[in-house]
Amino acid sequence: MSAQAVDHVSLLPLYAAAGTAVLVLIAELAVGRLAAVAGSLALGGLATAVCAIVAGGSRRGTFCTGAACSWVPSPLAAVAAVVFAGLTVGVLALAVPALRLGTAPPGEFCFLLACSLTGGVTVGYAGDLITLIVGLETLTLPLYVLVGLRRFAPRERVTTAAASASITFLVISVVSTAIALLGAALNYAATGALHLSVLVDAIGPVRPVAAVGAALLVIGLAFKVAAVPLHAWAPPTYEGAPLPVAAYLSTASKLGGVLALAAVVSRLDAGSVTAVLAVLTMTIGNLVALRQTRMVRLLAWSSIAQAGYILAALAVGGAGVWAAAAYAVFFMVLEFIAFAAVVALRAPGADGGEIVNYRGAGRRSPWRGAALVLALAGLAGLPPGLAGLFAKVTIVDVLIDEGWGWLAGVVALNAVVALAYYVRVAATLYASAPRVGIAVADPELLEAAANPRRPVPLPVAAALVGGALVAVVLGFAPQLLFDALS
Repeated sequence: MSAQAVDHVSLLPLYAAAGTAVLVLIAELAVGRLAAVAGSLALGGLATAVCAIVAGGSRRGTFCTGAACSWVPSPLAAVAAVVFAGLTVGVLALAVPALRLGTAPPGEFCFLLACSLTGGVTVGYAGDLITLIVGLETLTLPLYVLVGLRRFAPRERVTTAAASASITFLVISVVSTAIALLGAALNYAATGALHLSVLVDAIGPVRPVAAVGAALLVIGLAFKVAAVPLHAWAPPTYEGAPLPVAAYLSTASKLGGVLALAAVVSRLDAGSVTAVLAVLTMTIGNLVALRQTRMVRLLAWSSIAQAGYILAALAVGGAGVWAAAAYAVFFMVLEFIAFAAVVALRAPGADGGEIVNYRGAGRRSPWRGAALVLALAGLAGLPPGLAGLFAKVTIVDVLIDEGWGWLAGVVALNAVVALAYYVRVAATLYASAPRVGIAVADPELLEAAANPRRPVPLPVAAALVGGALVAVVLGFAPQLLFDALS
């Protein structure tokens, strides 16, 4: 391949994301202050989003061999890069109060976050299986460390919680990556194809080998969206991780898995496997979420169920990729708002706590409570969370149009089941709070009643307001996202 074949304009998002990691490292070594390090990451995230918009999604691919390219710009890739950049900056804002307390080394935190951003951008633009899997690992590897940063955990928490969550995440991720690599190897042995543009179902005597390879590839990649049977890591990992890191796991990391799955299922016949994973994932996620008493665990099981809805659209194949991508973006925004509201309602550096801790929070903090209700309503597919409603309608519509009516029925039934725990949390927010001086078993609830107006740090408030504004805009004008994806 000659040097003239490289289109540097299409590589701008990658240059910006990788340059952000280098800039953060230099800022840490040269200055070492939180403001300089965090500012470098925020500036780099903004630059990545701008570069993705400037590069657009209609340029030719680069690093090509014939008609097959390893770096392929597309509208979906451009939107994904913007979303990754936005989530990175948002999670940084949520982490600033804890970083100020010295509960985590700011340089390491921001550098790892920038590395993860680089991996996410790579996944969006990947044009072959090698680039795709390398991008996924680059996205995921920094998260192992971020989850296990012990200094980030509040002192009152069990000191082994973060380490245990990190090890669980690492072990299951290694297994899933091995499964995905085995699937890619079997498919390559049967078809000789690695580039996604030439990835097709095999025919003849090698077809069974290719079919097994496709199934293993889908199952391995499904780990990234916490799909059954590789889902058990998510709740303990989210619970053991700091809240901002849990927010990143639930949004950006999951988006990377969706993009990888979309790239594979749109070209290989994996509809049956994906449909089975979708039904199991959404059903188990919703049923287990009904029994949760801790906020982060409830959000974790909820995100597992939401992944099932995305898999349902992907089961259709190429026709469902657009719907799955739109649903994923809607979900990422709403999930980020939910975590941002939890961070705003809790003390800096605290974990998510019990759901009962939020009793009366909507009365004490009307705007923060309203933001959490907006997120919960959207995840449930109800007004005023119109973004979530349009997402659910999009999934059901494409399933019915493509003749998967039975799967659309399963999605609708699970959406009804999910209402129970979303409504329960929303009702808790506006339940009567206990009066100070009344003996209750929960000291955190009494502390919240005694200090009803705990101030919200400015970065957290900005992230929460920004996420809510995006959700409202997408709710009233979803066509903006649909046009960007098409």
